[in-house]
Amino acid sequence: MRKDTENFLLSSDHDLQTARHMFQTGRYVYVVFMCHMAIEKLLKAIVAETIDSVPPKTYNLLYLVKLANLSIPQNLFDFIAKLNNASVVTRYPQRLQESYRKLSKRGS
Repeated sequence: MRKDTENFLLSSDHDLQTARHMFQTGRYVYVVFMCHMAIEKLLKAIVAETIDSVPPKTYNLLYLVKLANLSIPQNLFDFIAKLNNASVVTRYPQRLQESYRKLSKRGS
């Protein structure tokens, strides 16, 4: 296993644990962000092993799925697409209030 792959996997686990803590405290915007980060790093680990090189610097989960040459069930692909789009909003402060409203406990 490549060293960068190992680092991506360890970091992904840390991000997922952080998401769990954020969920317990009702910080749902950050749960989305951290889940995106965790999946992004898992995908980058797969890409690193697939192409035997450092993966490109991108946040686009769908692009990483393609680079990893993954064949995944449609419902999982749809979830990744939804997370990919939701996380973009959390990265830009001018749209943060919109994210707070949409990502409430009873929301999406």
